[in-house]
Amino acid sequence: MSLNIAQREAVETLRGALLVLAGAGTGKTRVVTYRIARLIRSGILPSRILAVTFTNKAARELQSRIGELLKTTNPSGNGKPEAATFHSLCVKILRRHITRLGYPEQFAIYDRSDQESIARQVLREIKVSSAALRPSELLSRISAWKSTGVNCDEALKNVWSSKDHLAALGYSRYQNMLRTVGAVDFDDLLLVTEELFRKHPDVLAEESGRFDHILVDEYQDTNMSQYRIVRGLALPHGNLCVVGDDDQAIYGWRGAEVKHILNFKRDWNDAKIVRLEDNYRSTKEIIGWANNLIRFNSQRHGKKLKSDVSGSTPTIKQCKDSEIEAKFVVNDILSRLKAGRNAEDFAVLFRTNDQPRAFEMEFRAAKIPYILIGGQSFFDRKEIRDVLSYLKIINRPNDSVSLLRVLNTPPRGIGSATVQRLTENANTAKVSIWDFLSRLPSDSNASGEFGTKTVEALQSFQSMISEQRRIFSHEFSVERLREMIQAVDYEREVERQYPNLNERNERWDSVGEIISEASKYISEVSKPKLSEFLDNTSVAGADFGSGADKQKRNRHAVILMTLHAAKGLEFSDVYMVGMEEGLLPHYRSVDSDDVLAVDEERRLCYVGITRARKRLTLTLALNRMKWGKLRPTIPSRFLYEITGQAENPNYLRAINGEKPERQ
Repeated sequence: MSLNIAQREAVETLRGALLVLAGAGTGKTRVVTYRIARLIRSGILPSRILAVTFTNKAARELQSRIGELLKTTNPSGNGKPEAATFHSLCVKILRRHITRLGYPEQFAIYDRSDQESIARQVLREIKVSSAALRPSELLSRISAWKSTGVNCDEALKNVWSSKDHLAALGYSRYQNMLRTVGAVDFDDLLLVTEELFRKHPDVLAEESGRFDHILVDEYQDTNMSQYRIVRGLALPHGNLCVVGDDDQAIYGWRGAEVKHILNFKRDWNDAKIVRLEDNYRSTKEIIGWANNLIRFNSQRHGKKLKSDVSGSTPTIKQCKDSEIEAKFVVNDILSRLKAGRNAEDFAVLFRTNDQPRAFEMEFRAAKIPYILIGGQSFFDRKEIRDVLSYLKIINRPNDSVSLLRVLNTPPRGIGSATVQRLTENANTAKVSIWDFLSRLPSDSNASGEFGTKTVEALQSFQSMISEQRRIFSHEFSVERLREMIQAVDYEREVERQYPNLNERNERWDSVGEIISEASKYISEVSKPKLSEFLDNTSVAGADFGSGADKQKRNRHAVILMTLHAAKGLEFSDVYMVGMEEGLLPHYRSVDSDDVLAVDEERRLCYVGITRARKRLTLTLALNRMKWGKLRPTIPSRFLYEITGQAENPNYLRAINGEKPERQ
């Protein structure tokens, strides 16, 4: 396949530092593989070339493409380039040299369950109760520190709360325990490699001497450890080619630092920069909107995508509320399916995992198959299943499956041994678990078998559910549902399960979505009933979008996915939904102290736009349901930027969080 002028320049630049700024849809993978082939043709031994990627899938694809090229470029078969992820590369390095740091040669790599076991032991040793710091919280904080290259001593010097202080103490003990048993965790693969290079320069010299050329893909996604490892390996020979796009840097929340690609010329003074700007994916109309948007980011490499393909002008659709937004998108797709289009041509992209709920309902109602990628189905989420299980036993307490799901959710001191005895006793008596619970007050043997505190906990649970049954027998309303969630103290369960504040808020918002779903049902019927609502959700939760469908990736289905998950993919028709302040850009970025936080949201919007090949539709709801109440929204500032309306007064209102003037 022929190369354009910029691609050819990147492929034929074989010496020194090279930054290939590969805009969306500009043929990045082709350039990478052709450049490796050119290096081999120039006399470089394949085994002296290292290509580093971020995922095993990308590494396998690169290896496969290189293999195809080597059939003609390297018929003698004298080796092949090494294609590896950062972590797999570090494993190989550590296997060769980790004994220099006091680890055994056959060190273990601990998985999550192993880590949790050590975390529990750490907390016991430093005498920290689970109420003060749970094992999952400790691991979450340790991973966050490690991803940004913060060691134990640095963590202790930079703590902002008592919980962080406890975690920093636990971090030091956790690392000591790993060392004692000769193990590392996944994050350590990078950090220990850094330590090895820092303490033993001869090891770094040996490892860097293995290669004459290093190529790094998606360089904008490197964190500090990855950056330092690559720099250390490449410094002796200086033949470092990095490929990436600062305009598609969207993983800052997990430690990636866009400054690495922005400052490449500063790090490598003689570096050559090649810009790939010819887009082979999208129409010029779509590319025009992408260019309009991304120019509002001040810290970026200057480049402007071009396309020779003409198409229809992208569309912005304002909808009265989020339910109408979902209906519009699904009906628009349905009409095109009837006209002969294929379901897999369409993708619905959203910013948060809560947004698909309304779309799932509408796709099911229209009998359009879909696959939800990058998140769980609304009906598969733990929070939704828990709340629905409470409602199911309030409606029908003999539903033992639902009862057992929430009997100790949130924890009430009813352990697994108690659950097992309950089940066995109910089976022996040939009654439901609920009926057996009802007998406890009159059963003189219960206290002896279960213990007084356990019996009290079981009776308290049964009384609580009985009271909710009485309340719901009179009325099924949004207010009653809110009161039930409060009565069972479900917010405590969300706080317990998700120590990370951002994830906790997202999960709690999911609980709000079931309230919104109930509100919608109640508004549509004259006499709302709990049993009818549960029937509706049971039907909606079946079939399309279920786990079984996710495994049938070859079926014809519309794709629903987050914008983060969509990076690297492309679709004929793209619907970007929820184009509102607070969703895109997300409220956390708007409220952040980091002045560049909105820039990453803008890059995320740019990634979404450039997924579309032929048609792009952006939608927003002028009102959105939040915790059962319809609230007015503010159109996203990005809508004004992509359409060249930054002078519109509503643009400033969006930036300042003020209510826009309705057109």
